[in-house]
Amino acid sequence: MKAFRAMLVRELRLTLRGGGDVLTLVLFFVIVGAIVPFAVGPDKELLSSIAPGMVWVAAFLAMLLGLDKLFRPDHEDGSLILLRQADLSLGAIVVAKLIVHWLVSALPLVVASPILGMFLAMDMETFWRTFLSLLVGTPALAAFGMVGAAVTVAIRRGGLIAPIIIAPLSIPVLIFGTGSVTATQSNAAMLFLAALSLMALVLAPVAAVFAISSAED
Repeated sequence: MKAFRAMLVRELRLTLRGGGDVLTLVLFFVIVGAIVPFAVGPDKELLSSIAPGMVWVAAFLAMLLGLDKLFRPDHEDGSLILLRQADLSLGAIVVAKLIVHWLVSALPLVVASPILGMFLAMDMETFWRTFLSLLVGTPALAAFGMVGAAVTVAIRRGGLIAPIIIAPLSIPVLIFGTGSVTATQSNAAMLFLAALSLMALVLAPVAAVFAISSAED
């Protein structure tokens, strides 16, 4: 447990050392949503009807930005091999990276979502449901992103390939994420979204460990 905690602190420090990356990610998230009114016009009714979907698409695109730094720097400088020789399994390393990845790439988006809600003319009830759906569903996006980063860790320009792998996996998350705000059976959609996140959090580390082990063998 001590080694796992040390791994979490290491990952958090390394990630926050490049604090500009988190700011870039949040700005990208806000800008994607902010340009929508310029594209579809200032019709508040139309904007509020598409707002949940736009927030989810913006979150998905923003979370792609940091994937290339999830495993590649450690793989290229040999840190990943050294970490595997320490008193910590590769599975624990992957889980620590997943937790930090969610904290620095998804949580800031959830916190910034009120700004996007304002640009997209959300009413208060829609905003709170969107906020809750992001909180419940972004762990699944983070987990799928981690799998994409692990599969492409040994591939040059893998950062361009990872989104192609992740996109089909993320479609159900986007469907239930938006449905949990707009659908008639929104509570059922929220439960499906929570189930997707739980399933992704259990299975994704296993897939990532397999992919990294295969790449390094």
